[in-house]
Amino acid sequence: MKLVNDFKAYEILDLNDGQKLESWAGVILSRPDPQVIWKNEKKEIWSKAHACYERSNTGGGKWKINKNIPSSWTINYHDLKFNLKLMGFKHTGLFPEQAYNWNLIREKIKKANRKIKVLNLFAYTGAATIAALSAGASVVHVDSSRGMIEWAKENVKLNHLEDKEVRFLVDDVRKFVKREIRRGNKYDMIIMDPPSFGRGAKNEVWNIETDLDDLIKDVAELLSDEPILFLINSYTTGLSKTVLEDILYLRINTKHKGCISSDELALPVVNSKLILPCGIYARWELN
Repeated sequence: MKLVNDFKAYEILDLNDGQKLESWAGVILSRPDPQVIWKNEKKEIWSKAHACYERSNTGGGKWKINKNIPSSWTINYHDLKFNLKLMGFKHTGLFPEQAYNWNLIREKIKKANRKIKVLNLFAYTGAATIAALSAGASVVHVDSSRGMIEWAKENVKLNHLEDKEVRFLVDDVRKFVKREIRRGNKYDMIIMDPPSFGRGAKNEVWNIETDLDDLIKDVAELLSDEPILFLINSYTTGLSKTVLEDILYLRINTKHKGCISSDELALPVVNSKLILPCGIYARWELN
């Protein structure tokens, strides 16, 4: 398990009754988390939440605002900065456990000591894009949501990386990849964070269990002759990290010999021995 314990501006304050209480640069939020299956007597600190996401019995949910909260605010991870907002379906625009991968991305790019081309698929608000640009890479950033693309552009400006080489594309990932194959474009590093279920730019349906293997088979054709990293993240409950390793072995390692590994990502709870699991990753990397 990879534990992210150096994200000073983000803290998990407590876990209880299906909820996690977090401080995002001083803004305290209570959000649902499926891993928190126990119930204890709630501590006084829960009353300090600025907002709480409450699920609806009919599906979905909404934010209940308890105290004044900005419409957007900024959080820092070392020298990186990200804009945060309260989104529908409980999100804030950032997954802090991914700091482990941001560090890895930057390390790999700098160690390569050459210009690295990065493809970021299902790229969301662009944290991995920011990490790659800050290390000197060029990035193609693809997401089906125009709103997420605009948010990623905000993050690029926030980090003063506007002069770096980055392309933002609102597109269905599978269609984009097939076009890139026909165009003959290649990338040294490919990152993907596929959802369990989703819809593309033109309402195309995505299901990770039925579509992931075919996608990775295609994406493998976009790797350059000297790739350095292929990284998959997943938050799909029940999908084993070993399955992701198996797919990388079948689709990547048969063409590019390297090292395959996987693990859980997790965050600590302050003043506690509790640890919150936050998804899995698998990666192929150059030996």
